[in-house]
Amino acid sequence: MIDELRQALDDALRRLSPKSEMAKAIAYGRKRWVALTRFLDDGHLEIDNNIAERAMRCVALGRKNWLFAGSKAGGDRAAAVYSVIETAKLNGLEPQAYIADVIAKIAANWPAARWDELMPWNWRPDQQPIAEAA
Repeated sequence: MIDELRQALDDALRRLSPKSEMAKAIAYGRKRWVALTRFLDDGHLEIDNNIAERAMRCVALGRKNWLFAGSKAGGDRAAAVYSVIETAKLNGLEPQAYIADVIAKIAANWPAARWDELMPWNWRPDQQPIAEAA
């Protein structure tokens, strides 16, 4: 069915004016075809991003409340914090405890080579830097 869809899109592109909005939309999708169909090759991948969309729904609903950000840089920082919070939730963590522990570990000279251990999907509250563990 996906091959038939691709063929139909290619046929439509040949018939449409390249300047038409439909041709631009189809060309956009065709340029991203590999990413669009990646779920076919890996059964672990979702066909859509509904999980991520649902996780960020609170941000979209409260958009008018986020005016405190004050600037684009503030908005970028807020988006980064929201991403960390939602990722922690998706990994079954209590975000405040996770963030507080990670900040404390980084402040206590956590080795940069081991930052991957502090990611929400790897994090364990009892971890210690190698120097402290020894």
